[in-house]
Amino acid sequence: MTSSIRAGYAALLGRPNVGKSTLLNRLVGQKISITAPKPQTTRHVILGIQTLPEAQIVYVDTPGLHQGRRAMSRYLNRAAASVLGYVDVVVFLIEALRWTDEDEDVLRRLADFPGPVVLAVNKADRIADKTRLLPFLRDRAGRRAFAEVVPAVRAQGR
Repeated sequence: MTSSIRAGYAALLGRPNVGKSTLLNRLVGQKISITAPKPQTTRHVILGIQTLPEAQIVYVDTPGLHQGRRAMSRYLNRAAASVLGYVDVVVFLIEALRWTDEDEDVLRRLADFPGPVVLAVNKADRIADKTRLLPFLRDRAGRRAFAEVVPAVRAQGR
């Protein structure tokens, strides 16, 4: 008897405070990762499992990749980058209409990743003038061969 259920690891990567932990909590349907307005709240890799009828996905929430020189910054960046060695897919989170040097650094780190990378453009619902969003999405999509480019919105009431 063969099974048609698939399983895999999906890393949530991005700069600090872009919404990785919030996305993880939404995907698994409960709060398993701390969220706060303070940068670098996530200090360790956190796993969340979503079981669907046809698949099981292990989401890997990571500390935000950033440009710090202190020992703690180096540790957090190593922890986040280390997941690229064992995940099947990366969800690269960025903030709508905002592109920083740290976002560019994350994109550079993904250059050698052999698997698919999905670009999730978070906080798209906060943009008052939606006509500005499409050119932003088009520009970001041209920076790499992304498997998908997905605008994301915050959970209602949060």
